Amino acid sequence: MSLWNARQGCAAARRAMSPGRRSFLQLGTLGLGGLSLADVLRAEAQAAPSKPARPTSVIILWMRGGPSHIDMWDTKPDAPAEFRGEFGTISTNVPGIQISDMLPNSARVMDKWSIIRSLNHPDAGHSTGDQICFTGYPAGMVPDENFHPSCGSIVAEQLQHLNPALPAYVMIPKMVPGTNSAYLGVAYKPFETIADPAQPGPFQVPNFALAEGLTVERLGERRNLLASFDRVRRDIDSAGHMLAMDKFADRAVDILCSPSAQKAFDLDSEPAEVRERYGFMPSFDPGAADRCGAPAWSQRMLLARRLVEAGVRIVTVDLRWWDTHVLGFDSLRRGFLPRWDQAFPALLQDLEERGLMDSTLVVAWGEFGRTPRVNDKAGRDHYPNVFSAALAGGPIKGGRVLGSSDAKGAFPRDLPKSPQDVLATIYRHLGVDYDKHYRNAAGRPIKTLPFGSPITELS
Repeated sequence: MSLWNARQGCAAARRAMSPGRRSFLQLGTLGLGGLSLADVLRAEAQAAPSKPARPTSVIILWMRGGPSHIDMWDTKPDAPAEFRGEFGTISTNVPGIQISDMLPNSARVMDKWSIIRSLNHPDAGHSTGDQICFTGYPAGMVPDENFHPSCGSIVAEQLQHLNPALPAYVMIPKMVPGTNSAYLGVAYKPFETIADPAQPGPFQVPNFALAEGLTVERLGERRNLLASFDRVRRDIDSAGHMLAMDKFADRAVDILCSPSAQKAFDLDSEPAEVRERYGFMPSFDPGAADRCGAPAWSQRMLLARRLVEAGVRIVTVDLRWWDTHVLGFDSLRRGFLPRWDQAFPALLQDLEERGLMDSTLVVAWGEFGRTPRVNDKAGRDHYPNVFSAALAGGPIKGGRVLGSSDAKGAFPRDLPKSPQDVLATIYRHLGVDYDKHYRNAAGRPIKTLPFGSPITELS
């Protein structure tokens, strides 16, 4: 699209040299992000004076695969059946707002969340769409690998130093395309839980487990030994890779020794009634995910709430796989939508009861929507020309709809918005400088966002 090309203006950046192979350091079985020592006063200097008493946080509910906007948040009851689909439309508790009849619980709390119905971008690929939504830039030559840093890595670079006891950026359970740190380096990768709250049995994050025979004291000695051994290499390391690994190691030890971090990730200490409110306790019914046709990601949302309550700044929750090409209505009806309709309202209720709604911005979306016309396999295909997102908390006032699509849900009709606008909203809520420039692997200064403005219409 010419509009995209005109606004993003980054063709030269896409031709720049890609980063080299990511290095890594293993301490016992740790694999954590690093602590930035550069620009340590930047965030404080730019923080707004009206900032809430507790740190601001963001939960990204990443509905990878592309949730169908028409079958969830932007129904078309008056469209022909081949566009309307198999679901009906119900009114919410906010007059004038209607959503899918498969989401009755969400409808009853519409006053707590809002919808953007006019999002769009030009790319219909999963990984390439991921890159746009997490970085604001088009994908590089290898779509599964970040050519630009994710929004979480930007947040970690600017805010990690404010709370060294917790990782600023967490992925539940592990990275998806678009979520890596690219040229910011290994120090700003996300902390991956690896362990999945959706799986049966006790939840234990392996990154908090030391290798057999390795104590915290011995870990500190080992760190000192590594520092001595690598001193010469650091002296000649003009690219700064060893310095990045020093940050990585220091950060790993800090988090390992942090009681607050271990408490935050202790999902099993959560009361059973709270866990049941979100839905699907894997220890109760290990086969439920297979029978309902959707992955068991409800408990991942609960872990995200625990993390932002503890002070983690940005948590991305992988809620894949909404790629409903074949028998899509059946998958949505039996699995995805009932599970979503239990867990999403539960998260909003939980945040509100704990006084976290003002400080926590929740963004629920995927890399695109689905085609307006139903395909011949009772599903819908990839469609980035218009799609929807659900937002709540932080600066977002509930009970509103921003923008609209046309009568068939094919294109924005008014107030079009871009993924870059959503990212700018995330950055502003966290107090992150999204005009800051970073140098890529070729030494070229690259702006955090190529374009985009915070979405103020929902404030």
